[in-house]
Amino acid sequence: MAEALVDVLWFIEGSEDEQMDPDDAVKVLEGVAHLVSQLSNDQRSELIGLLGTMAEAESDPARREFLEGFPEGFGLVDAAV
Repeated sequence: MAEALVDVLWFIEGSEDEQMDPDDAVKVLEGVAHLVSQLSNDQRSELIGLLGTMAEAESDPARREFLEGFPEGFGLVDAAV
């Protein structure tokens, strides 16, 4: 499930304006940030761990950077501390 979510967010993040309306992209990204803010501490920790594992296994440097920045970018780090 988390991998599919990351795939969608990676697509949105990398989309050009011609591929996806920028306002719609922001709405989706903000919606996901809100949803992950609702996770319990255990769920946040589990997701952060999964993202770390995915980042370690990622061969694409740009996608690895996206995965490494995901917890902070979507408010998981601040919420878990």
